[in-house]
Amino acid sequence: MNAKIERVNKEIEKTKGKVAEQQARLRELDKQKTELENLEIVSAVRGMNISFADLAGMLTQQGGNGLVTSGQVGPKSTAATSALPEQDNDEDKEDSE
Repeated sequence: MNAKIERVNKEIEKTKGKVAEQQARLRELDKQKTELENLEIVSAVRGMNISFADLAGMLTQQGGNGLVTSGQVGPKSTAATSALPEQDNDEDKEDSE
């Protein structure tokens, strides 16, 4: 094979290796960021000094106003929502009776 082609092929392989390393590093940094964000959220919630029932009620109430979201931009996928357990909402049942 031509020496120039071999040199370019070696450079391509070297670059692919570096890209793979950087992608792995990026995934690890994303995991670290998510963990730190989760810890910050947990710390903030614990600092509120409210019961789990009150917290759930507050989040449900705020969610109806569109203030609390999952962070998802588009519509929810049917695969993700079908895996979630059904939740009974006693208030809806009372309203319909």
